[in-house]
Amino acid sequence: MAKQQNEVRDLQEGSYVMIDDAACRIDAYSTAKPGKHGSAKARVEARGVFDGKKRSFSQPVDAKIWVPIIERKQGQVVSVDGDDMQIMDLETYETITMRIPDGEDVSPDDEIEFLEMEDQRKIL
Repeated sequence: MAKQQNEVRDLQEGSYVMIDDAACRIDAYSTAKPGKHGSAKARVEARGVFDGKKRSFSQPVDAKIWVPIIERKQGQVVSVDGDDMQIMDLETYETITMRIPDGEDVSPDDEIEFLEMEDQRKIL
């Protein structure tokens, strides 16, 4: 799986984190002071990159957490067929079929940007 382990204290708003086995982008990050018998706690609120669901967690700042490795890629629309489009990755020349996002108007030869993690992709 394309991910690595980091400490919770290394996270920041706008970065990615795995919550409930889903890649999420951090919307809010805050820490509480250490208590009498414990370490400082961090609260993270995030939204799923590929599903849009809100998720959150609270853990000590020295806890280990998985961080997904999400690649930002460039592609060119090869063809459009109904709600689907064929995209050629401009780096690997691999052709991928993706669903056209609602409200988007795409046509062949358009260049697009998309996120990719393992077999999940999302158009930006």
